[in-house]
Amino acid sequence: MASVTFRDCFLCVSALITFVFVFVTGADFVRFVSFRAIYHNLSGAAPPCRDSVPWSVALRDGVVLKAVAVDVFLLVLFSLQHSLLAWAPVKRVCQNVFGVLSRAVYCFTTAAALQILMHYWHPVTSAPCLWSVHKAPWDIWFPLICFILHFLCWAIICSILLIFDYPELLGIKQVYYECLGLGDPLLLKSERAQRLYAHLRHPVCVELLTVLWLLPTFPLDRLLLAVFLSVYLILGHSLDGQDCAYLRRQLRNKLQLFSAPLEDSDQSNNNTHKQD
Repeated sequence: MASVTFRDCFLCVSALITFVFVFVTGADFVRFVSFRAIYHNLSGAAPPCRDSVPWSVALRDGVVLKAVAVDVFLLVLFSLQHSLLAWAPVKRVCQNVFGVLSRAVYCFTTAAALQILMHYWHPVTSAPCLWSVHKAPWDIWFPLICFILHFLCWAIICSILLIFDYPELLGIKQVYYECLGLGDPLLLKSERAQRLYAHLRHPVCVELLTVLWLLPTFPLDRLLLAVFLSVYLILGHSLDGQDCAYLRRQLRNKLQLFSAPLEDSDQSNNNTHKQD
């Protein structure tokens, strides 16, 4: 049995720290982008904007312009980190510097950029809302509908992340395979799977778009967040016909696997891997 080295311990601890930090950041992001805004309506608090102020006045207000400038800067900072570290030349440099931890470093820095964005985000409270549902009975029902739909979207997002091999997305599986001497887990996948992973940067595009835009109250800073992230998600979507065909085939295989009898599950699983 191979002895555990200091390098293996360091890799495992680094991957574990990344996992915890990303998990906490994900929970904070759910609160920031979804439930905090909806709870504001359900609690009966005053809307986070001033509908009595005309847009012509609000857009000349120094406080509003400063908040917009800070929020745009934070969004650009996040997109630069998220895109620059995913750029092939930079990925090669990170691979040479960090080795098997390159994916974990990418996830850790993404979580750090999100934490900075959420911590320094400036709500625009001195401008009108784009819309605000405040007439009975929809002032109660529509926030509840939004809450249910947001909850379902986040449940779907979590399920998709688990299906797409969550440990590998966070770089944990790479460290585990390295410690066991098994190499890069992505290289063990089929060429079609590798092609899909290269194109599918954001596997939860529709759900995130729903969460970004479906709110009972929509202030100006939320418009900045929704427009910027929507454009970023759409630009990162590069699936083609081959990828969609592969996804349909994998879904069909999974359905056959779960519908097969328990005693045939191992054989079906082996056949599925062979077809990949």
